[in-house]
Amino acid sequence: MTGACFVVFEGGEAAGKSTQAARLAGRLGAVLTREPGGTPTGAALRRLLLDPATAGLDDRAEALLMAADRAQHVAEVVRPALAAGRHVVSDRYVGSTLAYQGYGRGLALDHLRRLSAWASDGLEPDAVVLLDVPVGAAAGRRGIRPDRLEAAGADFHRRVHDGYHALAAEDPDRWLVVDGTPDADTVEAAVWAALGTLLPALAAAPGPA
Repeated sequence: MTGACFVVFEGGEAAGKSTQAARLAGRLGAVLTREPGGTPTGAALRRLLLDPATAGLDDRAEALLMAADRAQHVAEVVRPALAAGRHVVSDRYVGSTLAYQGYGRGLALDHLRRLSAWASDGLEPDAVVLLDVPVGAAAGRRGIRPDRLEAAGADFHRRVHDGYHALAAEDPDRWLVVDGTPDADTVEAAVWAALGTLLPALAAAPGPA
């Protein structure tokens, strides 16, 4: 074991995941990455998955493409960084598959869990930070040209939101729910405080400059 931690940010569209993941990675000197798109292969898959022109993509095909991205991401970025003793902070991971393709699309959660475990070679994060932003508030933060998932409709995003809360309730020892509605500085402080209770070793890391 290297002592390195793997922290994942989860949440719906425009919840502030990218901002908070970048802030935490900077604070920890961690490798910052994301799904989909954390590798060159993943970037190509991301373009396909989020392109509004891919409207006819089957739900199972969507899940398989996400799994392909994850397999490459873990093999190329996450595991090597952890093995080298680097903390890793990722914007999305397995929780997104369960929330979006499971609760959102209605695919069987047990199938998605097995698929994700195989794709990730069983790698689980040390902590999952769920940034909780109401669906209506998140919609107001999105750009004027939504991508394919952003444009999936309010009912879909409500199912995803509720799914995230169900996942967090199932695994309270790993998931941390943080209010994502205040300003970014306030959310950052809340994330840091929550992580300090779950992963005390991180408390020794230097604060932001």
